[in-house]
Amino acid sequence: MSDHRPAPPAASELDSRDERLAGLVARVAMGDRAAFEQLYRATAPYLLGLALAVLGRRDRAEDALQEAYLNVWHGAAGFNPALARPMTWLINIVRHKAIDKLRAGRAQAAADVELDEAMHLPADAATQPERLLADSLTKLRIDQCMAALSAPQRQALALAHYRGLVVTEVAAVMRAPLGTAKAWLRRGGDRLRDCLQAAGVQAA
Repeated sequence: MSDHRPAPPAASELDSRDERLAGLVARVAMGDRAAFEQLYRATAPYLLGLALAVLGRRDRAEDALQEAYLNVWHGAAGFNPALARPMTWLINIVRHKAIDKLRAGRAQAAADVELDEAMHLPADAATQPERLLADSLTKLRIDQCMAALSAPQRQALALAHYRGLVVTEVAAVMRAPLGTAKAWLRRGGDRLRDCLQAAGVQAA
């Protein structure tokens, strides 16, 4: 039976790709969002296939990929091109994230997936990176805006929006006067909304 797999790229092609990806990672480490988008577009289709091979479900693979790229954004400064190729570094991040999600979600033994199995993507995979990129960047901007708030404002908003507590319950949980809790929610909400609008994120 003939082998129909594509021939591996030539060494010169690998070197050129590695140099380009390493440059993008270096720019991401300096907070360059344009470089982050370029890195995502260049690598997400393959890495989505890897996550799919580990998890077997598209929704969970997309979640793992999104979390992995957030790790890339926050941890790009830790990449050392002298120790690993850029794609190997990215593959390890995605694979570990997917295996962690598999263990946590299904209580199964981690799958030791051969990387070449991840090359076969579903027909509609090309449409996914755009949406995943938008989701990742939106979450990143929300996290940055939340980080700009004071600790009491963040806690009050989290209690109100994620746990559904009313202001009197927020005050009780935080052991604060009712007026103080109201101020945290009002001022924190205003600051968060302004920050999101400035970042181009539509506040709910």
